[in-house]
Amino acid sequence: MKVTLAVLLVLVTVLAARIFLFPPADNSAGKPVEGLPWQIKVLPDGNSKVSGLTLGVDTLADARARFGRDVQVAVVAAPGEIGNAEAFFYGVTFGAVAGKLVVTADIPPDKIKSMRQRAAKVEYMESSTKKWTLTPDDKAAAYAAPIRTLTFIPAINLDEQIVLQRFGKPAERIRSSDHIEHFLYPDRGLDLILDDDGKEVLQYVPPKRFAELRTPLMAKQ
Repeated sequence: MKVTLAVLLVLVTVLAARIFLFPPADNSAGKPVEGLPWQIKVLPDGNSKVSGLTLGVDTLADARARFGRDVQVAVVAAPGEIGNAEAFFYGVTFGAVAGKLVVTADIPPDKIKSMRQRAAKVEYMESSTKKWTLTPDDKAAAYAAPIRTLTFIPAINLDEQIVLQRFGKPAERIRSSDHIEHFLYPDRGLDLILDDDGKEVLQYVPPKRFAELRTPLMAKQ
């Protein structure tokens, strides 16, 4: 039984990697597969459309309609930070690629502070990061806010070959640690984080706001 499970896990991993390298041209309805992680549509106003969502325009409520109602919304902050209102989706797919998704709402810091003060509950997440459970009114306000960023964590591990083949050559590569390297695509608003020891992360922002991703990386160089 253990051998069979191990073989199945290997087959699933290989199949998932092949989706990145050779995605299906059509879905079950015979239509081209859309919403894949590398299919980013840059709009004339400097925003972008990723997996059916227009960053800077669509709201967290639109993300819930797109990916399902099984979602958690809370303010999340590391020590010393104000934090952000974030929606957490599990078991989503970008086209044919499965993974987890975090959608960040575009809410000013002063309003985030007020949401934290009114929070019904505060609890620790990983390490010292805290999560504030929102009141019903604040949750409704978060759902009504436009999307600032999308953070997609694919279920499979990526490598440099897959990244370069599917996303192309990045404009810049920045290594932030011995095992983490950022592949930056400013014209598409994408920071693809390749992690040799953990999960890869794809961060999407409107291209016109790409400095929000790059500037903190440069400050650590």
